[in-house]
Amino acid sequence: MTAAQLAGQLLMGGIAAAHPDQAQLATLRDNHVGSVMLTGRSTAGTSATRKVVDGFRGQADRVTGRQVGLLVATDQEGGRVQVLNGPGFSAIPSGLTQGGWPTATLRTQAAGWAQQLRAAGVNLNLAPVADVVPAALGARNIPIGSFQREYGHTADTVTSHTSAFAAGFAQSGVMTTLKHFPGLGQVIGNTDTTADVVDSVTTAGSSSLTPFRAGIRAGSPFVMISSATYTRIDPKHLAAFSPTVIDHLLRGQLAFKGVVISDDLGNAVAVRSFSPAQRAVNFIAAGGDMILTVRPSTVPAMAQAIQTRMRQDASFRAKVNGSVRRILDAKRGAGLLDCR
Repeated sequence: MTAAQLAGQLLMGGIAAAHPDQAQLATLRDNHVGSVMLTGRSTAGTSATRKVVDGFRGQADRVTGRQVGLLVATDQEGGRVQVLNGPGFSAIPSGLTQGGWPTATLRTQAAGWAQQLRAAGVNLNLAPVADVVPAALGARNIPIGSFQREYGHTADTVTSHTSAFAAGFAQSGVMTTLKHFPGLGQVIGNTDTTADVVDSVTTAGSSSLTPFRAGIRAGSPFVMISSATYTRIDPKHLAAFSPTVIDHLLRGQLAFKGVVISDDLGNAVAVRSFSPAQRAVNFIAAGGDMILTVRPSTVPAMAQAIQTRMRQDASFRAKVNGSVRRILDAKRGAGLLDCR
């Protein structure tokens, strides 16, 4: 791969699920972006969504004549966080409702939801939510509790139900993402809409990390990093820019070998004080692999910054190579590489 192709594999750009913007798709293509997230809300159904996906799947990069297929992701948690709706898609209940089901029921239901995504051309779900929201905090926890995105209020319930959700998806051949490491259950503000969101409770030994630990042991292919600050883990950096959180805690103590994806680094208020170039470089330097941006307009600056730092810094270039290998390994598992 060229340097531009390597940088592109590290990026996931957001595209409206209902009405993809052709100029935005061109931006992703011109910057060799290797993954796409369907965003917003669509009621078009599985067949129409599949046509949308097939319409841009052909813009995936080719290397030595062989296509490196696009990862196509979306947010299909349930409740108020369900991007794809309409004919062929179930109305998925909230995480809190799912958490009240027997795990065998959730696994069966999740396998069906995954089949629907697969039929629509989606091979990665940015779910399940592994955050443990204490009952005492409840809806005051804006990012998770106020939307009932959590599976429950104890580490045991969240662990069993995230595991069931992920197992159902794996059964149907769609990858999942544990989020938002090391957990958004103890915060008040939403990093999408608020700066300086702080968790002053969670430590590297907190029980709220149990759902992540169990999911990683079960083979979760993706883990999403939050953009909050965890003062008892690394008070100096947002988690997304923290080597302590990503390299030491997630990679080291929890032994995660898969793809570390960011939460949105394109439009989130939590990262507004950093330029798009800084966001991309800081995340990769901290040990992250895939940069999610819901704003394709940030992609050129991010891609260029990665390539510039690769030329300047051999250790950064090695990180990029390692990240691309992990991403390609996930793509191979999803049948997206022509490995003849």
